[in-house]
Amino acid sequence: MDNCPFPHVSPEDGPIGPNDVAVALRMEDNGKEMADLNARAGATGRILHAAATYDLLVWLFTLGRERAFREKILRLARLEPGESVLDVGCGTGSLAVAVKRQVGTAGTVYGIDPSPEMLARADKKARKAGVEVVFTNAAAQALPFPDAQFDVILSTLMLHHLSRKGRQHCAGEIRRVLKPGGRVLAVDFGASAREGRGFLAHFHRHGHVKLHDIDALLSEAGLSTVASGAVGTRDLQFVLAMAPSLHVVTNMATHGPIL
Repeated sequence: MDNCPFPHVSPEDGPIGPNDVAVALRMEDNGKEMADLNARAGATGRILHAAATYDLLVWLFTLGRERAFREKILRLARLEPGESVLDVGCGTGSLAVAVKRQVGTAGTVYGIDPSPEMLARADKKARKAGVEVVFTNAAAQALPFPDAQFDVILSTLMLHHLSRKGRQHCAGEIRRVLKPGGRVLAVDFGASAREGRGFLAHFHRHGHVKLHDIDALLSEAGLSTVASGAVGTRDLQFVLAMAPSLHVVTNMATHGPIL
């Protein structure tokens, strides 16, 4: 991992031991404390700052199969070459870089995150990979894009960081910036920390969002679920939803909703 503050725990250097995990958890605790301070200061969701630690925790969570996990996300999103994609809560940018490779030079990829530290690491990853991804410091509840800009929007392990009201604002913003017929893939933890034990439960102790709650959230925003279920990694769940097509939008604007 680039600029890892504890290089002896890099997955590339060999097996990770109990002491390495303890170090990662202590650093993640520090990040949680900072997130709590942000929340008390009036933010509507947790902002994570320990970028290198986040990458390590993702690697541990996927048991070293991080690339296979990202490839599964790309398949669930049904990405096509040339599409415009927004990664909401992009973190350190690994998924956004993979998305850019999938949509190719004709496609465009943007990533937003409220953490400058995450974005700095994401930008470095994109440059190292030789791909163009536009990373912007912004909140999921106020996306800095015009209406109907994106074919696909991704929300991966992000919703559980938001309050209920924050999720509603986020879903509304996703609906706004999606093109007619565009789709959104939302992935998050389906079980609470109380339902698990040990390190992997610690990884998502900040919260969870049940599958039916994600489905209801997107439905209330005017999006229709086309697929949902288990991702196949731990207790992660996904919902793939679509915005109304241009034909439906035109009919509703002219004649009102079809009952």
